[in-house]
Amino acid sequence: MDRNDTPAGAGPGTAAPFTYRSWPFYWLARASGRYREGMETKLRASGIDMPRWRVLMTLHQDKVASVSEIAKHAGEKLPTMTRIIQRMEQDDLVRRQPRPDKPWVSDVALTTKGEVAGTEAWEHARALYAEAFAGMSGEEIAHLNALLERVSSNLAQFAEAK
Repeated sequence: MDRNDTPAGAGPGTAAPFTYRSWPFYWLARASGRYREGMETKLRASGIDMPRWRVLMTLHQDKVASVSEIAKHAGEKLPTMTRIIQRMEQDDLVRRQPRPDKPWVSDVALTTKGEVAGTEAWEHARALYAEAFAGMSGEEIAHLNALLERVSSNLAQFAEAK
């Protein structure tokens, strides 16, 4: 399939009539909305919101990351992420420090309180993951991840071309 082609029945420019249910972005948005709603509900008990969850999730894996790296993984603009990090710093969840080899870059790491909050948040995330992917095999989930990574990569190439 050419980059300019649209899957049959999937949208504008095809011979088949357009239906939103055949549009992959409809399902991505719907799944994303339900994920967000589910996570907000589960995290509320821990006093964590979605922006903080994204920071905790990134630092849980990477341990230390720059504000711009966290913003990229979280899908947030840098000024927005900077404010989120500042609030988390005030709440003693993270600490910032200049990167030794690049002092203009702020690295962020979890504090002990942040690690506790992150561990609790991960338990909520695992529960939602189990609900969301019930009945799916590891192979199916890996395939879904690979497809979504390709879509993201394709979209990034078009965004960079502008």
